[in-house]
Amino acid sequence: MTQPPIYDCFDEHYKSPFGAIKQFSTCQFTLKFSRISKIADPLLVVFRPGFKEKFVTFEVSDDSDPLYITYTCEYTPQDIGVHHYYFVTQQHGHRAFIKRKGANLGAYDGTELFQLTVYDPKLTTPDWLKGGVMYQIFPDRFAKVGGIDSPLAAPAPIDRVMHSSWNAMPVWEPNAQGMITNNDFFGGNLKGIEEKLPYLAELGVTAIYLNPIFEAHENHRYNTANYEKVDGMLGTEADFVSLCSIAKRLGIGIILDGVFSHTGADSIYFNKFGRYGEHSGAFRDPGSPYRDWYIWMEYPHVYESWWGMTTLPNVNENNPDYTEYICGKGGILQKWIDLGASGWRLDVADELPDEFIDELHKSVKAKGADKVIYGEVWEDATTKESYGVRRRYLTGGQLDSVMNYPFKEAILNYIKNGAADAFKDGIMTIIEHYPKPSVDILMNFISTHDIERAITRLAGRDVADHDRRWQAENGLNEQEYVYGIALLKCAMVLQFFLPGIPCVYYGDEAGQEGYRDPFNRRTYPWGMENMSLVEFVSTLARIRRSCKVFERGSLKIIEATPRYCIFSRIDHELGEVVTIYLNRYRRSAKFKIVPPTDNFVSFELIRSVDRQRELGYLQIPPYDFAAMKYVIEPEEK
Repeated sequence: MTQPPIYDCFDEHYKSPFGAIKQFSTCQFTLKFSRISKIADPLLVVFRPGFKEKFVTFEVSDDSDPLYITYTCEYTPQDIGVHHYYFVTQQHGHRAFIKRKGANLGAYDGTELFQLTVYDPKLTTPDWLKGGVMYQIFPDRFAKVGGIDSPLAAPAPIDRVMHSSWNAMPVWEPNAQGMITNNDFFGGNLKGIEEKLPYLAELGVTAIYLNPIFEAHENHRYNTANYEKVDGMLGTEADFVSLCSIAKRLGIGIILDGVFSHTGADSIYFNKFGRYGEHSGAFRDPGSPYRDWYIWMEYPHVYESWWGMTTLPNVNENNPDYTEYICGKGGILQKWIDLGASGWRLDVADELPDEFIDELHKSVKAKGADKVIYGEVWEDATTKESYGVRRRYLTGGQLDSVMNYPFKEAILNYIKNGAADAFKDGIMTIIEHYPKPSVDILMNFISTHDIERAITRLAGRDVADHDRRWQAENGLNEQEYVYGIALLKCAMVLQFFLPGIPCVYYGDEAGQEGYRDPFNRRTYPWGMENMSLVEFVSTLARIRRSCKVFERGSLKIIEATPRYCIFSRIDHELGEVVTIYLNRYRRSAKFKIVPPTDNFVSFELIRSVDRQRELGYLQIPPYDFAAMKYVIEPEEK
């Protein structure tokens, strides 16, 4: 007989409700001890960092088991924020501590504190995103208006280099001065995206996240030159309005990328190189209205810049003029929402001060609770500290949700290496720490413009510290590519069906490969797509959008091994359960079908390639999956 744990924060028998809780709601904690341990007087010790500890006494709740005794207590948090907790008992006349061991278990030899996230009861997130599919587009590399050989939307500035072939390799070598200039362009534009909206709608997309579209002089456009203008090569303001309007008719919202921690040195605001006049901008004009936006050590040549890159001068986001310009009534945030945007993704959110994000939230939400705010945060967003401050992104009044880097790592490491325990722990820890409204719209990606594409990460050689030349010369060979497609499909199953919203990086569904920037930013391979992969992604999206459980359903990982994973999404109020069976191994696998409850109403196999199915079993081929949908008796609210 397996001995039950003393405490398990992932199990609702020990902590109820599971995960983050609302302020003023009650959480029940349960401890289970062997009778031979002779413990006495257990206490819950809970505190917010920097505040006094609170002590809650346990009472015996079950004394009927001859082997174990169960204690229970309740705690109702009065304050919003991250709380830590542990347990204290008396044992053989001495005080003993029960702390976290691993991701979830309580043990006497545990060394870490447990976490309880308490969030604002008023916290909600936009419903239109839930259950949907997101698609990330790097605007210069997705599609050109009228086809790949058509004229540009606008003439390129003289210092921009245009590729003559859509399928060429991006420039990766430094120039003669040893600098990476990022000034090569392929001419992708807003009209090109608009032209491909039917393709995206057919793929199942309900939201598009656009990398920056504002005037800037490098192809990534993270060095903003003018927040008020669409970059001329992408099109016009009217093109943006048209894109948003047509997308909306197809059920697709447009989310913009906001880069507010710095501007470009080559901008109307800083104007270091004189592009915008000899005597304008903070660098050239001591009397410029923008001068106080920046932090000068020795005017004008020594100033704060993003990670020491002098082409990206940092701004003081809490400068009243800058805050008003971005967040004020009719400011940058509201201007683009009024023109059709459905929300914003915040670049380097950890470099934006809390006060600025507070104002940004007010500005965006003034245009409607359905307008979304995502943040770029690479770590657990509830434990993130930056500049000596514990961040409060997700507890209310700031971000709706974040880019889900922890899920990305858990998924790719599991699919590539079979790291099942790390997968379970990584997924469940984030779901436990984040408020449920934020979990429901987590941006779940496996590739982005900042990291190598998933297929390359899964099947290619490890990039490690290899330089750009090595990355340019080491693409996938034919065998690696085939293997990579198989693993990529498995990763996408997890990406699409775990809590949150799958965000497909443009071209991943077509089999595009590539190491880090700029190789992960190659153009979409129109006419050379891996159509079987496109169809597979369409199938995932169709299943996802046909089952409402993926909008808000909780997660239960039934079993995860190095070879396979079985998990369910469950919505008791809706009365719907979908169980996913994923075989990530090179041999077929046989699974027994186990209904989620004894009193299910009906079930339906909604995806399987097995045509010789035994009664009560599923045979799943290598690197494939099946999905079973159950209708259960709904619970009353």
